Amino acid sequence: MRAKVKNQKSPFYLRLICMILLGVTQTSCKTLSNDNKAIIAAGAKLTLVADGFKFTEGPAADKLGNVYFTDQPNDRIIKWNAIDNTVSDYMKPSGRSNGLYFDQQGNLLAAADQENEVWRIDSEKKVTVLINGFDGKKLNGPNDLWVDSKGGIYFTDPYYQRPWWTHKAAEQKSKRVYYLAKNSDTPKIVADDNFIQPNGIIGTPDGKTLYVSDLGDKKTYSYTIEVNGTLSHKKLFVDLGSDGMTIDHLGNIYLTGDGVTVFNSNGQHIEHIIVPQNWTANVTFGGLNRKTLFITAMDSVYTLEMTVNGVIN
Repeated sequence: MRAKVKNQKSPFYLRLICMILLGVTQTSCKTLSNDNKAIIAAGAKLTLVADGFKFTEGPAADKLGNVYFTDQPNDRIIKWNAIDNTVSDYMKPSGRSNGLYFDQQGNLLAAADQENEVWRIDSEKKVTVLINGFDGKKLNGPNDLWVDSKGGIYFTDPYYQRPWWTHKAAEQKSKRVYYLAKNSDTPKIVADDNFIQPNGIIGTPDGKTLYVSDLGDKKTYSYTIEVNGTLSHKKLFVDLGSDGMTIDHLGNIYLTGDGVTVFNSNGQHIEHIIVPQNWTANVTFGGLNRKTLFITAMDSVYTLEMTVNGVIN
């Protein structure tokens, strides 16, 4: 009889255990969701910093949290002061710079679209051309950059016909991702995957993963970064392209286009920041504590205070 009673009660206990586990799982999921939504500071609102530009792009923060961004049609780089919230021209002309990124020495790297080059701009605004072509031909038009912990530079090279170019067709046969190792003057191809328009690019602080957006195909991929800088294990991250992108200290990825869309490192959508413009081009973290999300969109730039912070290179 005891064995029979035990068998009769087993399904009940199993159901009870399942209900408890289900409740724990649901609670955990709700907690995760709430934590993700908390990436924006309580009460924070999107704030217009300045407008009247032609097309803003390429924001990059220096070690003090000041953000430099480009107004490519007007051929200038502009500086946002993190202390007094003002903007001023930093460099004009700027080689029609597009994407920007700071290296570990405080030099400003620029995808200089005027002559399809990659520049290094030091604190005195002295320009060094790091790359002016590949395989004896012009690059398509370096667009966005990311610097790894070793000082190597990854950059995307789509082709967008510019009104200031005299040539009317690409000299490179493909649109690729390149890597320039530190102290090298020759970039190497690290991704040649039939991209339509490779654009936004960002890596993780540990140097293990690189995210690359194919804006033309409306997809963003992740790659494993190998010790020698090459890329492997390409995976679809999300079915959404991005112009520029950034990452926070939790590993969340911020994609641009229709405002700013945020995904966690597993590719789960966790937030959407509405920006009152037809197109949001790029985004980075700035400010003294790197908790200010700086957004470039059409003729304007915006800030939004966050609970998460960006990564200092």
